[in-house]
Amino acid sequence: MTIIPEESDHGVSPALALYSILGFWFFYALLVTLRAIVMGFGSQGELATRRAVVTIIGIVVTWIFYLVLRRFDRKALLVRVIAAFSLAAPFALATATANFYIFNVYDPVSLFPDNGLNEYFEEEGFALKQIAEDAISRYFFLAAWAGLYLALSYASEARRVERRAARLERAAQQAELRSLRYQVNPHFLFNTLNSLSSLVMKDRRDEAEQMIMSLSNFYRTSLTGDPLDDVPLHEEVHLQKLYLDIEGVRFPDRLKTTVDIPDRLMSCCVPGLILQPLVENAIKYGVSRTSRPVTIAIAAWEEDGMLQVSVTDDGDMPPGEADRGSGIGLANVRDRLTARFGDEGLIAYGPREHGGFIVRLTLPIIRRSC
Repeated sequence: MTIIPEESDHGVSPALALYSILGFWFFYALLVTLRAIVMGFGSQGELATRRAVVTIIGIVVTWIFYLVLRRFDRKALLVRVIAAFSLAAPFALATATANFYIFNVYDPVSLFPDNGLNEYFEEEGFALKQIAEDAISRYFFLAAWAGLYLALSYASEARRVERRAARLERAAQQAELRSLRYQVNPHFLFNTLNSLSSLVMKDRRDEAEQMIMSLSNFYRTSLTGDPLDDVPLHEEVHLQKLYLDIEGVRFPDRLKTTVDIPDRLMSCCVPGLILQPLVENAIKYGVSRTSRPVTIAIAAWEEDGMLQVSVTDDGDMPPGEADRGSGIGLANVRDRLTARFGDEGLIAYGPREHGGFIVRLTLPIIRRSC
């Protein structure tokens, strides 16, 4: 049994977070550079170098900010929002401090050679004012990135929930298909063993032995595939011929069969054993309850781009038995078609105009390997 582990990655992946951080900071560097050019600041080369250093520091600080935010990914959304916008403040202060050092403390002469630097820096509270002012603007910058992070995190979580829901839906559908498919074999085996018991009771040993061999051949063929797999129509028809051979031992003089399917449709895919309940019903209601020969016909044709498959019999229709749809057989087929094909899988049934009964299946034409 294959076990699919639950997704362990919550929130934004490191790669996506890094791309968003790089995008934010490169956009910031571009805007500041354009501003410096428009304002006509001197020492553009030196400014660009220091700006690059500040940008790299900002990327590192924001990456640390991301690592801290990841610790809140499993928390409630309100907690994550409060954490994001609260923690943006100290990280904004850190980047503002780094920016002040790079542009105002480290070798300021290179940027301001003749501007009376001593008076400029000796102004009371100058450093704190500069850092505080820059920290406010950088807070909004980091808060904007944090908002993007929360949006990406929410989108990632929504996708993960959708994928999990899709897996659960597929698992439920597969379980339903397996359950419906497994209903077929016990039902058929019960009927066949009853027939075999009847042959033994009547001391018809040769017919009983032939039925056992046919039954063995039928199960060896029908149980080799996965119940979720489709099978080619020719394989499904072959299985029904094996089943009809089994029933032919019970009704050697009454059961007649015909198959009318074009070769080009034999490769179409159908759910395995989808015809089994239909043929069983034809035997139960059409053959076993009459003393005259009854023909069971399996046919297929293409109509309006869909595959049509029918199972008919020309047996007698006693009063009160015109509707065979109340049994497990047709309900099983209807449920399997719905689970497998949705609205495209249909079943229709009813008495024939000149006697007997017909069941008609409508399926999509699927010609892939199955």
